[in-house]
Parts: sequence; C-alpha cells; structure tokens
Amino acid sequence: MKRLMISTALLLAVLTLAACVPHTTGLTEVGVRTRKMAFWGPKGVEERIYAPGGTYFFLPFINDWHVFDTKLQNLEMTFSKMRGDRKTRDDLVFKTIDGNDIGLDVIIVYRIDANKAPHILQYVARNDEILRGTIVRTVARSKPRDIFGELKTEAFYVAEARETQSGKAREALQGILGPMGIIVEKVLTNDYRFNTEYTKAIEDKKVADQQVEKNKSAQHAATEEYKRKLEEARGEVNQMVADADGEYLKAKIEADVYREQQVLIAQAIQAEGSAEAAAIQEMNHALAGAGGEAIVKLRVAEAIQGKRILLLPVSEGGMNLKTTDINRLIETLGVKSLSGGQ
Repeated sequence: MKRLMISTALLLAVLTLAACVPHTTGLTEVGVRTRKMAFWGPKGVEERIYAPGGTYFFLPFINDWHVFDTKLQNLEMTFSKMRGDRKTRDDLVFKTIDGNDIGLDVIIVYRIDANKAPHILQYVARNDEILRGTIVRTVARSKPRDIFGELKTEAFYVAEARETQSGKAREALQGILGPMGIIVEKVLTNDYRFNTEYTKAIEDKKVADQQVEKNKSAQHAATEEYKRKLEEARGEVNQMVADADGEYLKAKIEADVYREQQVLIAQAIQAEGSAEAAAIQEMNHALAGAGGEAIVKLRVAEAIQGKRILLLPVSEGGMNLKTTDINRLIETLGVKSLSGGQ
C-alpha cells in the first residue's frame, strides 16, 4: 500500500511538472504571480517578488503571471510631433502667474520600486503601459502645471528659477506616486514658448534692455574716464602742492639759516659793544680818579707839542678885535719880519 501511494504521488508530481508552463523575467524585470486557485496557501496576488533574469514554472489556468520593468523610464511631453510619447502636440499648456499663456516641454524620469511590484499589480496597474499612460501621465500633466504656473513670465528665461520649480514638481509628484510604488527621479524642462504677440513683446523688450545695457556701459565708460581724468588732475595738483611744499620748505630752511646767522652776528655785535662799553666805563672810572687829571694834561701836552702858540692881549674878559690894530700888533710881535725871513 505504501509503495502504491508513493508511486501515485510520484506520478502526480511528474504529471504536474509536465503540465507546468515556463514564465520568465527580463534583465530589468521583476515578476508577480497571481494564484486563481490554490490547493495549498492563499489565493490572490502572491507577495513574493520573482527576481530579474529568471525562469519559473507554474501550472496554467490556475496561475496568472505579470512582469514590471524596473529600469528608468522617460515620459516626455513635448510640443514636437517628431518625438515624445505621442505624435501630436503634447506639451504642458498653462498660464503664468501674471496671466500669459505658455507651452512647456517636460520630461518625467521615474522607475518602479521593485519591492512594491505586488502592490502595483493589486492596487495600481496590471502592466507598464497602463501604469505609464494612465497613472504617471495623468498625474504628471496635472500637478506640474500648478507649480510652474507660480512663476512670472520673465522667470522662465532664468534657468535657476526653472530648476527650482522642477525640484518642487518632483517632490509633489513623489508625494502622490510614491505610495503607489513609483519613484520619481527627476522632472526636467526643455523648451518653452509664448504666444506670438507676447514673444514679439519679449523680443522688443530684449532689444530695449540691450540698448539700456549699452547705455549703461557707455555711462560706466564715461564715469571711468572722468575718474581717470580726475585722478590725473589730482596727481598734477598733488605734484604742484608737493613742489610748492618743497619750495616753501627750502625757503623756510634758508630763512631759518639766515635768521640764525643774523642772530649770531647780532649776538657778536652785542658782545663787542658790551665789551667796548665796559672798557669805556672802566676808562671813565680811571679818569675820574686821582691820575685822571694828569692823564688829561699829558694828552693835551701831546696834542700841542710842536705847535706855535701866539698870545693875544685880552681886555675886558676877552679879545676885542674891533679896537685892536692887528697890523701894529703883528709888527710889535715881529711876525712881519719873521714871515719875510721865512
């Protein structure tokens, strides 16, 4: 009986294996098995994740097999009909915060979280196409419009402003798609375009801005030229001031030297005068003494030495020339004969 039971089990196992159908996963795919009927274990989506690059055998009819690609996916929504997910105009069209219409090309870079493949199959989408076209695309065309619409029109010309909004859009999409098992890696912006009238106005504004910048440059150049000339004038003035200061210092030094010389000369004259005054004072003191009279007489005698002296008659306290006969007087004194003899 035991042998019969073992043989029967082996036979059933062989028949089961013979009836199994192979199921495979690609190099970037994960597989998810769904049990429609189960002789053992629960029915429904199996929580097991079948690894990439494998082959697995299951009985047909009572099992379903689904695969999801885990590589990076690019969902491109663009104005061009030659590229992107759709061969029609597919860019995001919205209004900026200041009311202008704009079309923006957007690329959503995402991938599936392999660990959530069973959850995706059970609650989100049955395959990659539905996941991409129905879930990711729908959310990606909705939320980024609001976020990029926060910018003013001119901000789209600034790459940093677009990158900032791209980061906000990625965070918002991740907040929505993350619980579904989708990881949003990047939100990229490509080209953008405005309506014809506004584009013309922008171009005119650019030309005007260029002219303004040109005028600013010319003004800046004129200012720099003025500064240069001002510095040159300051240099010349400083040179003149330096020359004048030099001449002043030179004259001051010469004047100081001359003053010192005059002071020394004055001091010498003063010293000499003081010495002479002292000598005269000493002489006066000497003359005022007992020998002073003798010295005076000696000097008088020296003064009249060798000189002829004539004594004239004096009456009434002096010589009266009106009543004196000068000729008679000369004869009397023998001056006439003396002068003849001489």
